[in-house]
Amino acid sequence: MTVLVITGTGTEVGKTVVTAAVAALAVASGRSVAVLKPAQTGVRPDERGDADEVARLAGAVTVRELGRYPEPLAPATAARRSGLPPVHPEEVAEAAAKLAVEHDLVLVEGAGGLLVRFDEAGGTLADTARLLAAPVLLVASAGLGTLNTTELTARELAARELDLAGVVIGSWPDAPDLASRCNLADLPVVAGAPLLGAVPAGVGPLAPDDFRAQAGSWLAPWLGGVWDAEVFTARESAEA
Repeated sequence: MTVLVITGTGTEVGKTVVTAAVAALAVASGRSVAVLKPAQTGVRPDERGDADEVARLAGAVTVRELGRYPEPLAPATAARRSGLPPVHPEEVAEAAAKLAVEHDLVLVEGAGGLLVRFDEAGGTLADTARLLAAPVLLVASAGLGTLNTTELTARELAARELDLAGVVIGSWPDAPDLASRCNLADLPVVAGAPLLGAVPAGVGPLAPDDFRAQAGSWLAPWLGGVWDAEVFTARESAEA
């Protein structure tokens, strides 16, 4: 795996923190890592974006943005309203491929979900993944409603013949409710792909050293960690 595309079932599901955890583990293993954010929305030119936050948490990574738009909207809409040029899937794929020449791992973090539009032609992160022939990591929420959005995303990936590497729960609550506990068993079923991690809620503000020290306990071996889906599911579901 040289390029990994990271998408979510929607906004605010923990994509950036998951991206940072994956990057941190790769850096710790001695790999060179680049993080590509195709379109950053809702951030002014002088503010820190998602890629900057990944670098803060993960450490020595290369970061690159292709487009930045001030309003917190879908990239195509934000670009149109700002009068700035949009980002196109072909540009994203080209940038990722160039970064892959000089890095062991390139993480492409999307905005929102898989089919959020980059441009007026309808280009999406899914198109970028197809151009790169890259696996996709899906970040999902823990609670009620996540099974539907996860299965819809998985079906879209399958229809496009894209590889869904697995699902990571982006924000596992301190006190999970019944739906969250049950979803641990149901998420890999509806996704048709393994559960590859569960990141605890509220770890984003951790000091970088603490974040890096704990990241391995949140993610499965495929992502460089030691997290065990079977053990975690059995423990968390015991009271369901």
